[in-house]
Amino acid sequence: MEDSQRRRSEAETKELKKNATHEALNLAGLSIGFNVRLRSSDMPVHMQERALRCTRSFLDSNPRKRPNPTQLSQTLKKEFDSVYGPAWHCVAGTSFGSFVTHSRGGFLYFSVDSLFVLLFKTEVQVVKEV
Repeated sequence: MEDSQRRRSEAETKELKKNATHEALNLAGLSIGFNVRLRSSDMPVHMQERALRCTRSFLDSNPRKRPNPTQLSQTLKKEFDSVYGPAWHCVAGTSFGSFVTHSRGGFLYFSVDSLFVLLFKTEVQVVKEV
């Protein structure tokens, strides 16, 4: 019985690695197609894809105008708050420094065209009145 469980576990591990490789390749292709450079990430692939698609959509919505980093930040924050729950924060621009603490699985730093984008989530704790 142990041998069949071990073989099943090995097959499941192999399948998980195959799926992770497939997701990574899809994300790489999306990044290339959107002219995005992923700089750092602690975020599931599907969430990264959402951020990249949302950003590219925003930038393509008015290609003649120079993008407004504040509006892009607001768009990404609202999107992630509505889909993944509150306390997402976003900083976008051509030059900024940062040092942030984020929730596990809630950090993405990338550049697209000439803009850099930092998207991260923090913990929200309910404050009870005394």
